[in-house]
Amino acid sequence: MPEDSTTLVLGVDLGGTKILTAVIDPQGKMLSRDHSVTPARKGREAVVESILESTHRALARANISVGSLTAVGIGAPGLVDPVAGMVLTSPHLPGWRNVPLRDLVEERLGKQAFLINDANAAALGELHFGAARGARNFIYVTVSTGIGGGIVIDGELYSGATGAAGEVGHMTIDDTGPPCNCGNRGCWETLASGTALAREARQRIEAGDRTSILEYAGGDTAKVTAQAIHSAAIKGDRLARELITRTGYYIGVGLANLINIFNPELIVIGGGLSNIGDILLQPAFKVAGERAYRETFSAVRFASAGLGRDSGVLGAAAFALRAMRQLPCEQGDETELL
Repeated sequence: MPEDSTTLVLGVDLGGTKILTAVIDPQGKMLSRDHSVTPARKGREAVVESILESTHRALARANISVGSLTAVGIGAPGLVDPVAGMVLTSPHLPGWRNVPLRDLVEERLGKQAFLINDANAAALGELHFGAARGARNFIYVTVSTGIGGGIVIDGELYSGATGAAGEVGHMTIDDTGPPCNCGNRGCWETLASGTALAREARQRIEAGDRTSILEYAGGDTAKVTAQAIHSAAIKGDRLARELITRTGYYIGVGLANLINIFNPELIVIGGGLSNIGDILLQPAFKVAGERAYRETFSAVRFASAGLGRDSGVLGAAAFALRAMRQLPCEQGDETELL
């Protein structure tokens, strides 16, 4: 069991489909972790209860009590106001509007909590413990069920006027494109996410295209996923490879926009869809190079998320540690943490 003097925080990565909790120290070491399903459609109380249940399992696995925690850091999807501690709205949590998630967790656990957008949390995780260590100007992009992002400028997370900056998945790529859960049309995530890839595959299959994708979806069109498409592509399926390349094209368009706007030194790419690898990312980088200014594209490098699926939970913990002034600054960095 850790000594009482050890600073430990609980990181919570809340997603539309999963909850990941972990007990973490200031060096980014995870003493325990727990993974569970988000009961998103059952409402906010059910989600909060699931967070608490996951928390207690993680604490038990680390052999510590709630009292041993310094704080709790929570990463949540959607528009988040870190100052008010509210999830303003979230396309991945139906019915959530102005939910005081930070206060709800604080009241139940009796520990100070801090709330941040999940992609911003992942950016902090990569900054302190992952692929972006030492970077001053970088963008984290997660390509998964949706697309999110976190922006770091001069070594600090850029949060915008209300804490909602970094919603890169909702920049418009095609104003006549598919409708998005946010209410807009043609958002980046409606064209370049895992959800978009699966939707396009289902439409092509229903239109009569020949493909082996269905073999990896149990013969059910409704069960076609990005993973099934990837499996078919590995075996050389023409449609699967075409759809992944098309998705890579749209990823590249969005990356070009980010490169032209922010001129980053580094873009870190994470999220489940990015695990497809070169067949997806090489077309993306090619398109980004063709569409971005040559000078800004030549200055940027790309890296895979160094923390994998743990970027968000480690970043949520880092956010809490920063707020509690418990996270060591990088050598030579004397700026304020918040």
